[in-house]
Amino acid sequence: MTVASFAPTVRPAAIPLREILPWAVFGGLVLMLALYFVGVEEGATSLISGMYVHEFVHDGRHLLGFPCH
Repeated sequence: MTVASFAPTVRPAAIPLREILPWAVFGGLVLMLALYFVGVEEGATSLISGMYVHEFVHDGRHLLGFPCH
């Protein structure tokens, strides 16, 4: 008895660069903004007055290795 198996020949669809690029730029900007708030937002370079942002991201700063005090 002969057993024939047929492998599917489906190829994944190519995603054009024009569709990926806006999302990649948006994701990069969001990551840079998050890095700013976690790493730099305190003291003389602070854009937001008060210590609210610093206290909100305080544990994240230490987890990522940023000194803050």
